[in-house]
Amino acid sequence: MPPGRATEPTPDQHEPLPPADPESAARAICLRLLALQPRTRAELAAALESRGVPADAAAAVLSRFDEVGLIDDTAFADAWVETRHRGRGLGRRALAQELRRRGVDDETVEGALTQLDPETEEATARAMVARRLPASRGLATGARVRRLVGMLARKGYPPGLSIRIVRAALAEEGAVTGSELDALDAMGEE
Repeated sequence: MPPGRATEPTPDQHEPLPPADPESAARAICLRLLALQPRTRAELAAALESRGVPADAAAAVLSRFDEVGLIDDTAFADAWVETRHRGRGLGRRALAQELRRRGVDDETVEGALTQLDPETEEATARAMVARRLPASRGLATGARVRRLVGMLARKGYPPGLSIRIVRAALAEEGAVTGSELDALDAMGEE
């Protein structure tokens, strides 16, 4: 073709199609996000808002996704508690914070946390301390206690439970004296 002469665009070079209606765009955004991982209704609503989807279109799509079961905050929270407790050893407090950060309402959070009974939570905390205890053997007792209790605190376990578990692990190991055990007992009662 001679230089300077206009060429006909090929089919893939045409101007982009005009944007789809807002509900179609919202559906596409939600489906793409849900294909990657489960999401809460609040997370999808925030994503739609950040992409400029009008509120009425977003509400319509989210309601429809609720109806057909593509969004289920209760199932999401139940699965979250199960996997995050088993996989990362998180306690009730940490799990509740994570779910609330993801936009799950308090009632749903509390319902999901009921599946995590105190015995299971305590057994998980004991197992985490047992795994970390050998690595702290060269440290002073106070440093060991701080590290182990701190680790449990970051995982969302209550202070009393954390101290009680660490005390029991150290006593079982024979690494603490009677006066040190008394000091740990006093800490757990605070």
